[in-house]
Amino acid sequence: MPTDVHQHIWPREFLALLRARTAPPLLDGWTLRLPGEPPYAVDPADHDVAARVRLARADGLDRALVSLSSPLGIEYLPPGEADPLLGAFHEGALELPAPFGVWASVCLSAPEPDPEALRRELARGCVGLQLPATALLDADGWARCAPLLDVTQELGKPLFVHPGTAPPAAEGSPSWWPALVPYLQQLHASWFAFRAFGRPRHPDLRVCFAALAGLAALHGERLVARGGGRDRGRVDRNLFYETSSYGTRAVDALVRAVGIDALVSGSDRPYAAPVVPDLGAEAAVHALRTVNPARLLGPAKGDRP
Repeated sequence: MPTDVHQHIWPREFLALLRARTAPPLLDGWTLRLPGEPPYAVDPADHDVAARVRLARADGLDRALVSLSSPLGIEYLPPGEADPLLGAFHEGALELPAPFGVWASVCLSAPEPDPEALRRELARGCVGLQLPATALLDADGWARCAPLLDVTQELGKPLFVHPGTAPPAAEGSPSWWPALVPYLQQLHASWFAFRAFGRPRHPDLRVCFAALAGLAALHGERLVARGGGRDRGRVDRNLFYETSSYGTRAVDALVRAVGIDALVSGSDRPYAAPVVPDLGAEAAVHALRTVNPARLLGPAKGDRP
């Protein structure tokens, strides 16, 4: 099943709730307003389900996984604001036709995360848990999210780490600044924190970082030089890197650093178009699009163990 593990669609009721808000994150018509980013003109076709189904088929996909856009900051709204938005997103996304599946998201602003709420969404059919990288930047973040990760690991589901909200950019910053600076800084920090604190606590959890974890794995030589590479030769078969917004050169570099088995295809549609990297062999593309996503996601319901 050729798979794109990283797409976004906003269901109708979710759109309506964003338009009803009076403070960011909100939609003003089709203009998205976020605290840390310039106004963004949303293309209505990006969230037209029939059009996106046709696009997925044209991309040759049998499965496309949609997730809440963590840069919206919904996970960190007060529970009374976050819960209706999360409910509308899950309800609408789970009703999307094939080839779409959905990652679950949770409210992170409560004093303690609610693992039972996550358990319910996973039982309803979500493929795994998405968390913003901003929730996993250090030891405290991984410890606070541990109850959620325990449920995810117990049910044999994966974790998808996605960039979170960006701090307000300095006046005059270009429109691409959030995607290239804070997003990648978040992914770097959460990847190193995962190595130091997440993996020891959750040894069997399958984890996928969006956007090649901002190329964090390419810092292996510096990690060794600074004393953090004692396990450099060890292969973590449960750690994956999703390819969105990167092309052949970056993907090839990651393959050399972590191996082809660790990479999975993702596009971040509608914010970026899918790229099929030229790795010199059809088998490599098959691994990225089919074999590796199947290992990340684990057996589907009804599959033989």
